[in-house]
Amino acid sequence: MRTYFDCIPCFIRQVIDSLRVITGDEAIHEQVLRRVLDLASEMDLRQTPPVMAQKIHRIIRQLTEIDDPYKEMKRRFNALALELYPGLQKLVIESEDPFETAVRSAIAGNIIDLGVKSSLGIPEVERSIKESLTVPFDTTNMDEFKNASVEAHNILYIGDNSGEIVFDRFLIEQIGPERITFAVRGKPVINDATIEDAHAAGLMDLVKVIDSGDDAPGTILESCSEEFRAHFEQSDMVIAKGQGNFESLSDVDKNIFFLLRAKCPVIANHLDCKIGEMILHKSKLLNHVVELAKEVE
Repeated sequence: MRTYFDCIPCFIRQVIDSLRVITGDEAIHEQVLRRVLDLASEMDLRQTPPVMAQKIHRIIRQLTEIDDPYKEMKRRFNALALELYPGLQKLVIESEDPFETAVRSAIAGNIIDLGVKSSLGIPEVERSIKESLTVPFDTTNMDEFKNASVEAHNILYIGDNSGEIVFDRFLIEQIGPERITFAVRGKPVINDATIEDAHAAGLMDLVKVIDSGDDAPGTILESCSEEFRAHFEQSDMVIAKGQGNFESLSDVDKNIFFLLRAKCPVIANHLDCKIGEMILHKSKLLNHVVELAKEVE
């Protein structure tokens, strides 16, 4: 997905929010903001939003000399998710359709995105997770998603945020962890999950975990490690969580299912949905394959 003009104010807000988390020094705020505005003036709008976001957060880390500004927030959201996990696990297992409930829970966890809303509070997360189990949800692609997950031999599951990845465990358990490789970011960026968060979330004991080898808040394939790209190419199904992964992979020729919440007007318009809506979206390639199959029939 290309970058739109409406993405630019969001980038600037991310910068200001991040700086306020890191330091109260307005001289540093100004220094970083001026660098970012210079960068924005030369931005290639044909690139995906995570390309710009990656450059912005590198500037922030460089000028503030803080490698992981959201470290404490990530710890808190991991702890909250683990606290909610047993009760939600019981709901998933005892629900009428455990697979759909696991999908709902995984998508609901995508609200934990400090790149979109830095003031996100714990009560808001708890409320969102609980509401997700009953809120209206377009399940048009659910059967195809479930069938694809049953038939796939090698699934790459690309996670998004800390805390959120705890709720990905429900879906991993429903699909079968032995066929899944779970991927996190290679380095800290915003509150995106890293290997440290995968340890905290209990994923290391459940499923094979790798990292992207990159610090983008999305999946920019050309910047990822050889190991990650090999897993991506060899997989026969990809599950990609969150807006950043959708923005960076939505035009990739691959069998990908995107699970996310639409958190901004650009994404909502792109997916023809409402802001806040839970989305299960299949890749363009899969749409094309299904259409061809119907023609053959």
